[in-house]
Amino acid sequence: MAAIWAGLISTLEKVTWVALLDIAIVAFLIYQFVVNVRGRRAGQVMIGLLALLAIYFAANRLGLELVRILLASIAPFAALVVVILFQAEIRRMLARISFRRLPGFGERLERRESAEEILLALQYFVQNRTGALVVVEGDIGLKTFIETGIALDATLSRDLLVSIFWPKTPMHDGAAIVQGDRVIAASCFLPLTLNPTLMNTLGTRHRAAIGVTEDTDAIAVIVSEETGRLSYAHHGELYSPVSFEEIQDVLTSGPTYKPRPTAPLPDEPAAVRLQ
Repeated sequence: MAAIWAGLISTLEKVTWVALLDIAIVAFLIYQFVVNVRGRRAGQVMIGLLALLAIYFAANRLGLELVRILLASIAPFAALVVVILFQAEIRRMLARISFRRLPGFGERLERRESAEEILLALQYFVQNRTGALVVVEGDIGLKTFIETGIALDATLSRDLLVSIFWPKTPMHDGAAIVQGDRVIAASCFLPLTLNPTLMNTLGTRHRAAIGVTEDTDAIAVIVSEETGRLSYAHHGELYSPVSFEEIQDVLTSGPTYKPRPTAPLPDEPAAVRLQ
C-alpha cells in the first residue's frame, strides 16, 4: 500500500501546470462536443463510430486479419467523414465557445431599454393570446435570416411589435429580428431544429426558436398563440414556461442567466413558415 501511495505521489509531482492546462482544454472541448451531439442524430452516428473503433481493437487483439484490414482501409477517410457528418455540431460548438465582447455602460443601457419595449409587447401578446416570435441578435450576426424577411430597420417599440404580429397582417407569419434598439426585419424564415426528441412534441414556432439559437448566440422569445404561454430559447435549449421577470433578466443579462429548461405543450403547427 505504501508503495502505491509513493508511486502516486511521485507521478503527481511530475505533473506541471502546463499539463493540467492541456488536460483541462481537451476535457472542455470534449464536453462541449458531447453536449452538442446529445439527443441528436449525430449522437447515434458517434456511437456507431465508437463501435467500429471497438471492433477494430478487438479484431486486432483476436487476430481477425480480414476485419482489421477492412477497417484499417477506412481509417484514412475517417477525418473527412467526421467533418462531413458533424459539421453542424462542430459549427455549433465553435459558436458556443467564442469569446464575447465586454458590454459597456451604453450597451447595457440600450439593452435595458430594448428589453422594456419587448416586455410591453409580450404582455399584450400573452393577454390576447397572440402568437409571436422575437429574435434578439447577440454577437453572432443573423444576416442570413434577416435577408429572408421584410426589411424594416425601424426603432424598436411596443407598438411596432404589436403591429407586426397582428394576426391579420402579412408580416405576422414569421419572426421579427431585433438588433440593439432596432427591429431590422420581420416575417423572417428560420431553420427548424432537427433534434428528434423535439420534432414530435413541439410546434413549428418553438422548433424555429430552438433552431435559430442552435448555431448562434441569439435569444428567441416565443408566445404561444394556442395557450398564451411565454417561453424563450437560447443555445439550443427551450425554457418554458417562464415569467416576465425571467425574460427581462435574460434580455438584459444575456447567457449568464440559465434557468432549468422544460418542454412546453405542442404549439400551433403553422406558427412559422417552413424553410
